[in-house]
Amino acid sequence: MRILSALLASLLLLGCTDNQPSGTTETSAPEQSDGSAMTTQPSLSDVLAAQPEQTQARYVHRHPAQTLEFFGIEPGMTVMEALPGGGWYSKILLPYLGDEGALIGANYTTSMRRLFGFYTEEQLQQGETWTTDWPAKAAAWTQEANTPVSGFIFGSLPQNMTESADAVMFIRALHNLARFEDQGGFLTAALNDAYNILKPGGVVGVVQHAIAETAPDDWAKGNRGYLKQSFVIAQMEQAGFIFEEASAINANPKDQPQDGDVVWRLPPVLSGSKDNPDQAAMMQTIGESNRMTLRFRKPSAS
Repeated sequence: MRILSALLASLLLLGCTDNQPSGTTETSAPEQSDGSAMTTQPSLSDVLAAQPEQTQARYVHRHPAQTLEFFGIEPGMTVMEALPGGGWYSKILLPYLGDEGALIGANYTTSMRRLFGFYTEEQLQQGETWTTDWPAKAAAWTQEANTPVSGFIFGSLPQNMTESADAVMFIRALHNLARFEDQGGFLTAALNDAYNILKPGGVVGVVQHAIAETAPDDWAKGNRGYLKQSFVIAQMEQAGFIFEEASAINANPKDQPQDGDVVWRLPPVLSGSKDNPDQAAMMQTIGESNRMTLRFRKPSAS
């Protein structure tokens, strides 16, 4: 009788495992409270692997995985990105931050853009609606997440955004603010907004074209794209941030600018050498610019 019972139990067990791969159990996707299936939050490596080939080709220069990890960017965070432009980093951040996170873009004022001297009046007028145009454009950049997107203009931080962000990113975004600081306090205004939008204890990540500390100050005013690391740290500390750490993640010792050199001589812009194959090849050998990578933090509430 005991043998018969064991045989029946074995047969029942075999019946329960029919049509399943060996070593697996049948599971269903987790559901939310409304009964709909929950989406799986992609890892940073998954997000990066899903980017277009032309984006991935620049990982060797921009190191997005190491950079975001150094800044401590995580899913669910609210991140302010300065000058998101065409969305190179935004398109990585949106699916990575996920539905529980948020992305806030920040752009130049029209008065500062006018100082460049090459914007048409039509382009300047288009900038007046950037705070609604850019979020609508960015919202279409990912189908994998419904990350909330919003925007503001430096110097005009909305009150409802105060202390709403976990992190701020200035990716190659400080040189022009520094360049025109004397003509409108633009760098001061941007850093003030960064301070005010951050929650206490929030982080600021900076990636900026860097020139040697021994270079003449005239080479590092921002008009050539380069700043000195000591200048950036001093400006951030003056704005109230605490300097935490520097990293060589995005350093390129091959980039040694000389008198008159601008950062845009290098790839991907190749200014001045697009019609000169030998010169362009030389710039490609150097690669993209030497960049400082710095992490700061807003003091925690006492």
